[in-house]
Amino acid sequence: MEVRYFKTYSNCLGRDMEFKVYGHRGKPVLFIPCQAGRFFDFENFHMDDVFRPWIDAGKIMVFSIDTIDGETWADKGGDPRRRIERHEQWYHYIVDEFYAKMCDIAGERNWFQQPAIPFGCSMGAMHAGNLFFRRPDLFDGVLALSGIYDSRESFGDYMDDLVYQNSPCDYLSNMPEDHPYIAMYNERRAIFCVGQGAWEDQLRESTARLDRVLRAKGIHAWVDFWGYDVAHDWDWWYKQAAYYLPYIMGER
Repeated sequence: MEVRYFKTYSNCLGRDMEFKVYGHRGKPVLFIPCQAGRFFDFENFHMDDVFRPWIDAGKIMVFSIDTIDGETWADKGGDPRRRIERHEQWYHYIVDEFYAKMCDIAGERNWFQQPAIPFGCSMGAMHAGNLFFRRPDLFDGVLALSGIYDSRESFGDYMDDLVYQNSPCDYLSNMPEDHPYIAMYNERRAIFCVGQGAWEDQLRESTARLDRVLRAKGIHAWVDFWGYDVAHDWDWWYKQAAYYLPYIMGER
């Protein structure tokens, strides 16, 4: 497996940001680590072993990035407006800076450019889902495992314009039925999975709420609830990723 390391300066964040690329060609997959995770978590937590068959076959290139959750969603004692403004800067780092770089790197190997798929577990799933729902013009699928899809766990009762824009259950609930994004969502492959075992209670509740919103809006995502033995842990995320990757790649 070819692995490359990059460090680039982000104008949106005012700092250097690091990332790694796994694979020699294939569809770009944006891996977002768990809460406050780092760009090297894809391999440190051995998710690269799950993706290896697709990476080695030249079907997928994984781009593993840094989060700044410690300054935003995870900083529960901080000023909520400052936290969400900082998150919005990270969001724009992804869509305005990193996305083009990712597509260029993948395009050089594929000889053409194609949309990316965000993928994450836990808080990474929340980010992946939010990126997909906010920008279906950029992302043509999503794989989100054990995520929370509203702002309440991190921001409590606080709500402003930016928190709303990053709380999918809220902004999707108010999306007009003729919004062009709904047709775009339904042209893509979107998977949201959660277990019903240890440490999954809040995530199961939020995923169920997302499922109700999607059904009410006619958005055809695959929302899947695994068994009561399925815990919030990497061992289960390995199994779920391996199960869903053939579908998300259009192989079945």
